[in-house]
Amino acid sequence: MIYQKNNVYWHKFNALSRYFLSYTFSGIMPYYIVNEYPKSGGSWIGQMLAAALDVPFPRNRLPMLRPCIMHGHFLWPSTLKNVVIVWRDGRDVIVSQYFHSLFQNEKGNKILVEKISADLKYADVKDTRSNLPSFIEYIFKGKKYPKFSWLDFAKKWQGNSGAVHVKYEDFRHNCSTQLQQLVGALKNRPLSKARAEKIEKIFSFESQSGRAPGQENSNSFMRKGIVGDWKSHFTNESKEMFDHYAGDALISLGYEKDKSWVNG
Repeated sequence: MIYQKNNVYWHKFNALSRYFLSYTFSGIMPYYIVNEYPKSGGSWIGQMLAAALDVPFPRNRLPMLRPCIMHGHFLWPSTLKNVVIVWRDGRDVIVSQYFHSLFQNEKGNKILVEKISADLKYADVKDTRSNLPSFIEYIFKGKKYPKFSWLDFAKKWQGNSGAVHVKYEDFRHNCSTQLQQLVGALKNRPLSKARAEKIEKIFSFESQSGRAPGQENSNSFMRKGIVGDWKSHFTNESKEMFDHYAGDALISLGYEKDKSWVNG
């Protein structure tokens, strides 16, 4: 089926197909399920894993009835097999989510932007520092797009021994080594250093976006490609708001040692 970027029915059908096939056949095909809370880097890691395992990554199209990468935002562990959980600092996630929710990009988020813009009615969406506190509350309390929060995802998946856990930040720091370790955990077979480095180069932020990490394009799905961008957008109010909803998860996931970041 042809990908239809801004067709709400196509997106719903696509999501339902992925949900059904993932929960029904993930231990049979097999599907390699790259699961994340939205905007955690799962698409990027999924692309590299597909290249490393030599299987398709049917991105923005209906899933295949053959071994492939199945990328999703699944809350329930249940019957899922061959799962890779991608973690990312929730503060960077919320900033990335803000831009994906309020700026149209090339990946067909028009419907989402229209819905969230209608809910929030910001006078100036570019004023992230002023808007983020209310956006954080909207995401964590409203749970509309998606219907669960980063904290909910953390509570369901943290410590799940049936999944392979990776961090976006580790891939940004040392991508090829992390990819080798991921393939080894999934397949119990080595991925050569040369092959891993080649894949890293093909799917680097520079190669895919045409920009260096840190060079921002607010209207691109690949907006900035850096770690720690939250520090440029969070005010003290944003820190307090995020800490109220998910501060403990930052600590349990190893992103902070204590609460000192809130007043730092």
